[in-house]
Amino acid sequence: MKRTYKVLLVDDEESIYRVVEQVLKREAYELLYADNGEGALESFQKESPDLVILDVMLPLIDGYEVCRTIRETSKVPILMLSAKGEIIDKSVGFNLGADDYLVKPFSPVELGLRVKALLRRSFDKEQSVSKARKTTKISKGELEINCESHEVFVRGKPVYLTPKEFELLTFMAEHPDQVFTREQLFAHMWRDEYVNDTSTITVFIRKLREKIERDPAKPQYIQTVWGIGYKFSQ
Repeated sequence: MKRTYKVLLVDDEESIYRVVEQVLKREAYELLYADNGEGALESFQKESPDLVILDVMLPLIDGYEVCRTIRETSKVPILMLSAKGEIIDKSVGFNLGADDYLVKPFSPVELGLRVKALLRRSFDKEQSVSKARKTTKISKGELEINCESHEVFVRGKPVYLTPKEFELLTFMAEHPDQVFTREQLFAHMWRDEYVNDTSTITVFIRKLREKIERDPAKPQYIQTVWGIGYKFSQ
């Protein structure tokens, strides 16, 4: 029997509600709704949705704060919506723990693909990452990654990574010295389900370097291979 997923939409624009409602109805998802940040957190606690579609600009509590609060206790997929599509805007959302970012106005088809990809990825217990994992810990120099507990330590001190940052770091660390293009890394992270924006990978790489490197300008672990992509140095 097919599972019915619950999706919480948090947006105060009626036009966005109507679009999302039609997209979710086609997939037979259950739609939960809140038009402000306080209502979003109340609904999240009460209903335990399987995915959150979260606008940035909200009354009472903005979307960034809602995202941060949810991430304190949950790894539920979060898709952020915003009229701003600059790298710095995406960077804020991803750094708070968002899994994806969609710029308004958006195509209903693209929204549907992204929702489907996030849900499948979240609930697929046989992910290729898990199958490929051969060890529970990865250590290099001052960096230690505990794959089971999802913890990262630098010089013995814990470093907070968002779920997506941890996934990207672990994937690269499990394939040391293998060079990946931005397209390959994007396809791994989001299963290449829709027209991609590989600049997102640039944001994640920069954030990871800021958190794990002594000197982000001269990275020891995540290195740029000019003209190709990135690699985790052995």
